[in-house]
Amino acid sequence: MKNKELKILLSAPRGFCAGVERAIEIVEKSIQKYGAPVYVRHEIVHNKFVVDDLRKKGAIFVEELEEIKDKSRPVIFSAHGVPKKIPEDAKNYNLTYVDATCPLVSKVHREAENLNKAGYHIILIGHKNHPEVIGTMGQLPKGSIDLIQNEEEAKNYDNNEDKKIAFVTQTTLSVDDTKEIIKILKKRFENIREPKKEDICYATTNRQMAVKNIAKNCDMFFIIGSRNSSNSVRLVEVAKKSGCENSILIYSDVEIPYDKIQNVNTIGVSSGASAPEILVDNFINNLKNRFTVKIDEVEIIKENVVFKIPKKLN
Repeated sequence: MKNKELKILLSAPRGFCAGVERAIEIVEKSIQKYGAPVYVRHEIVHNKFVVDDLRKKGAIFVEELEEIKDKSRPVIFSAHGVPKKIPEDAKNYNLTYVDATCPLVSKVHREAENLNKAGYHIILIGHKNHPEVIGTMGQLPKGSIDLIQNEEEAKNYDNNEDKKIAFVTQTTLSVDDTKEIIKILKKRFENIREPKKEDICYATTNRQMAVKNIAKNCDMFFIIGSRNSSNSVRLVEVAKKSGCENSILIYSDVEIPYDKIQNVNTIGVSSGASAPEILVDNFINNLKNRFTVKIDEVEIIKENVVFKIPKKLN
């Protein structure tokens, strides 16, 4: 029997963003410079394949600094950013540290700090317990920043301090969902101050736009990424909202639903900003073993952003 023909619309841009590439390079260069092991506080980026690969090269992942057994070894802070207290703690432990916070996340940190200094009470639009949110809220004194996660919370938010208010956003959110929350806040607080430039990062925006662009032409959509990767989970939501209800996250130990793919003609494929391209290749190769595959890469924008690594690693 001839293999079933399957058309793949391959979304581009997809996969690694400049912040993720920089963070991984920082871990690799730190291992070259300081030797193994180097410690990394929190997963450097949210992807099991990347974390396992760096572990093999000599990285030890910890959640908190006190878990570091050998304090003479350097520690790297993840791409998601850390609260202000963490570098201070590192100094108290006499730890050498390298900060791999994505420059776009650092931009939100500075923004929040400057607004706070200018007397604003700050609203952060983001997801509770996401490391990036913990890091941003941890830049400011307790009580000077509030988290809003959805439209409902925006409708019920109470500015009881009667201070000037401003908002910043987590960089990995869904562009559309955030727009709705901002709309509500602006309607309720006419003088609310917004960021000069969109906080949601270019890579998140581009990957969502690329998925949106092809979702309506797909019978199924597969996003390669980790379950704890905020931007990957958002891509699944975007595909569903944009016309492909049957959208699925493919992570390290999930089975590919070949039986369902057997019944469709066109699938979409993209990957989160922390998913390496090899995982996309592996997924497509698995499909090629069972189907006659025709790939059409649909690129909406070329990305050429590169972030420099810290001077001390050059």
